[in-house]
Amino acid sequence: MNKFGKFICKYRKIILILSLILLIPSFIGMNATRINYDILVYLPENIETIQGENILSDEFNMGAFSTIILDNMSTKEILKLEKEINKIDNVAMVMSTADVVGDSIPIEMLPDEIQDKFYKDGSTIMLATFKEGISDDVTLETIEHLREITDARCKIGGMSSIVLDTKNLANSEIIIYIIIAVVLCLIVLQIALDSYVAPFLLLINIGIAILYNMGTNIFLGEISYITKAISAVLQLGVTMDFAIFLYHSYMQEKKKTSNIEEAMTEAISKTLVSVVGSSLTTIAGFLALCSMNLTLGKDIGIVMAKGVFFGVICVITILPTMILECNSLIEKTKHKEIMPKFSRIKNFSIKHYKLTILAFIIILPIAYYGYCRTESYYNLDKSLPETLESRTANEELKEKFNMVSTEILLLDKNVPDKDVNEMLDRIEELDGIEWTLGLSKITDLGIPKEMIPSDILEKVQNDKYQLIIINSNYEMATDELNSQVDKVNSIIKEYDENAILAGEGPLMKDLVEISDHDFTSVNAVSLLVIFIIMIFVLKSISLPVILMCVIEFAIFINMGIPYFNGTVIPFIASIVIGTIQLGATIDYAILITTKYISNRKEGMNKIKAIDLSLETSISSIATSGLCFFGATFGVGAVSKIQMIGSLCTLMSRGAIISMVVVVLVLPAFLLLFDKLICKTTIGMRKINSIKE
Repeated sequence: MNKFGKFICKYRKIILILSLILLIPSFIGMNATRINYDILVYLPENIETIQGENILSDEFNMGAFSTIILDNMSTKEILKLEKEINKIDNVAMVMSTADVVGDSIPIEMLPDEIQDKFYKDGSTIMLATFKEGISDDVTLETIEHLREITDARCKIGGMSSIVLDTKNLANSEIIIYIIIAVVLCLIVLQIALDSYVAPFLLLINIGIAILYNMGTNIFLGEISYITKAISAVLQLGVTMDFAIFLYHSYMQEKKKTSNIEEAMTEAISKTLVSVVGSSLTTIAGFLALCSMNLTLGKDIGIVMAKGVFFGVICVITILPTMILECNSLIEKTKHKEIMPKFSRIKNFSIKHYKLTILAFIIILPIAYYGYCRTESYYNLDKSLPETLESRTANEELKEKFNMVSTEILLLDKNVPDKDVNEMLDRIEELDGIEWTLGLSKITDLGIPKEMIPSDILEKVQNDKYQLIIINSNYEMATDELNSQVDKVNSIIKEYDENAILAGEGPLMKDLVEISDHDFTSVNAVSLLVIFIIMIFVLKSISLPVILMCVIEFAIFINMGIPYFNGTVIPFIASIVIGTIQLGATIDYAILITTKYISNRKEGMNKIKAIDLSLETSISSIATSGLCFFGATFGVGAVSKIQMIGSLCTLMSRGAIISMVVVVLVLPAFLLLFDKLICKTTIGMRKINSIKE
């Protein structure tokens, strides 16, 4: 280890120059990485609804569609607008009732059933289908183009419109997230460290690690907007304690020698041993997200695990060179540490540990009760402000036309019209179904198939399938809609066992079911992986169980709070927060525990061992926890995207809860189970003979 430290110190100028040069490809890679704004893209490829989406895209050029509300427009104006929209390359088809009646047949002559469904208060609707997928860059550009060529009488709804608004909003906020996180972390570091310059060096070092991480995302091809929004602030909060540890070690070693290179060499050696061990649990926690069937977990997990890795590398290579080069400036800007020593908290934790155990026993079932009953929402547009164009359009579709969830049925073309109409009648009898529309339905209403333009016919049927639109007035991702989708699937399979129900409603149903499964599996995987790592790190059977209980208790409290204050959280938060909080804050517990083990091995009784462990750890834990809090709290407070805001709020609150629980509850457990720990930990069995 000393050889590595000496190498860093000897070639520090070269390392510093190389680190700056590497920022160039990092910026290039970061700008070249595509950002995805549609969570539905992360559904598994093998499910039926995704297969249906692929058929719509490959065989009907229908990668996505939007419903456009037309207010007070004449048939002639609608047909003119259709021609303009059809000129856009990505548009596969534009369809409205104007295509059937033309500009010569008055609306009043249409069948009452069509008038009631497609004409409300001077408004009607137009369906535009796109060749590319919902969140494809070309589709988003198409939505922007549509907004440019239409006036205030046109409102564009649908998932692609939501994705575009999400993209614009996220891009407008990302810089604000980073600025707030940096400012709050800087305040914490100025309080915690003894130099005005040192906090800037630590932040610059983490900033370089973040840029390396974001630049290497190019090898993934693309990342989600959620990953982009939270990865920088999360990496800042999670890896800052590595940098603080190196700085503190360096300052301690400087007291032993006047040679700053020798001091840094020793500091690097100590940091490398300590940080590598603790970072393994954090990396493992993030990698556990890769076990999710919803591949968004893999997206977040790989990026954040990579971020922790770069954080460690930069702390033991770049940060030492920066500190050595700025050593004189650090010394000139020294000040007294403002961070308190937390002596009262330490003394309370030890003196009243039995009271703490009692509080744990009382609070645990309450916290777990809330944890199990915290509700999640899956409706993606609910995470966006109500004033956005997509939300106002979707709201008007709901209020005027009862169009909330649109499904597209792919049915065998050879199913007779009589059977198709019978099937659609049965579907329309289901609660929540507003209407169904297919070629057989149109002809059954008295409009001859010959009156329907041939280009429209070709786009709603081919040699294999006929397309049928089903409109539901149930909100997406609700229990009512999910049950309705099951009933529709049951009916259509009676007429065509290979029929596929695609569209936003069925996709959201799959998202709900897969996410519910992921919630259980990802937490189990993270617990198991981190538990195994801790067995090797702590060389104990009992200590990993104790530490897991402590952090899980903190997670139960954090995730239970939304239930008690009546908050509904986004589904992705319920899946990933437990794993993130476990992986990111288990280090607090490991720090106290390793010092406790060391003190016990040196002959101290359990009270003295805990006392000294807390005395030398609380400030570091408080600094790390407050940095994590600062990096995420501001984002949670200002973000207009609830998906991101809720994630960051839960992470910031989780950091504080874990910090408090580790300082109060963990010492109580160590004192209570001291004899068991000594018997089940390698190198501690002889401690039983020591007088306590």
